[in-house]
Amino acid sequence: MSPPDHRRGKELPFFVYGTLRPGEGNYALFLRGRTTGEEPARLENAALYDGPGYPYAIETPGAAIVGEIVSALPEPGPGAGPGAYRELLAVLDELEEYVAPGDSRNLYERVPRDVRCADGTTVRAWVYFAAPRVARELRAAGRPIPGGDWIAHVTHSPPGP
Repeated sequence: MSPPDHRRGKELPFFVYGTLRPGEGNYALFLRGRTTGEEPARLENAALYDGPGYPYAIETPGAAIVGEIVSALPEPGPGAGPGAYRELLAVLDELEEYVAPGDSRNLYERVPRDVRCADGTTVRAWVYFAAPRVARELRAAGRPIPGGDWIAHVTHSPPGP
C-alpha cells in the first residue's frame, strides 16, 4: 500500500503508543466513538521514554515503539461544516500540548512518519514526538521503556509511592 500524501490534504491516521492506545484512559476520553478502527503497528527508529504518567517518543536509530494505527472518522463532504477529522486533530493537538511546528511552547511535535502495520505494510501516520527541549531532558536523565511498549511497561511496573 502506498502511504497517503499529507501535503495534499489527506487525512492521516494516528500512531498511538501510550495513554491513547485502546484500553487506556485517554482512548476512552478522546478516541472512543471517533474512529473507524485500530490495528497493531510499530514505529521504527524511535524509542519510548517514561514521563510523568505518560510516555514520550524520541527519534532513535535502531529502536522501535509498539502501538496502534488509529483511523479517525472521515470529514463529511464539501459544504457539510466542521468535520470529525479536523475536530479530532484539534482535540489531540490540545491534549498533547502541540501549538504549531517548532513552537517553543510545544510539549510534543506532531510529525508524519511511516509506520509498519502487523501485516508488513507501511502507512503514513501522524506521530506525536517529544518536543526538542523535552527530548534533550529525557535523553540526559530520562528512563527508556524497555521494548518500547507502554502497556507492557505499566502492567509490569510496581506501583508508585
